[in-house]
Amino acid sequence: MANTETALKEALASIEGATGVALVDYTSGMALGPLGGSKSFDLNVAAAGNTDVVRAKMRTMEHLGLKGQIEDILITLSDQYHLIRLISGRGGNGLFLYLVLDAKRSNLAMARHQLRGIEADLEV
Repeated sequence: MANTETALKEALASIEGATGVALVDYTSGMALGPLGGSKSFDLNVAAAGNTDVVRAKMRTMEHLGLKGQIEDILITLSDQYHLIRLISGRGGNGLFLYLVLDAKRSNLAMARHQLRGIEADLEV
């Protein structure tokens, strides 16, 4: 089991092309321990904005009567991938991992696989 800081450091260091990562509380929009980002990419702002994405998808699923759970949400930009991985189990309710990838330097399938492993090992 890894604590939040260790898990985020592992994601940033081990996932090829990762430029930013955060654990985000989608009830408040707060990024808990964001790592990475840049002057031109504020990870706190991005994390807060993506809480709206998660909430909107959950609302839509509720309106449609869908019973499944969101595993992850992928947003592709021309030069970046934004991966939102909802935390399941062990007190992770209301949290998601937010990973930003450089599209030219990353393997999306591998990043999703690695993030899933990090999420499974995360102790919140």
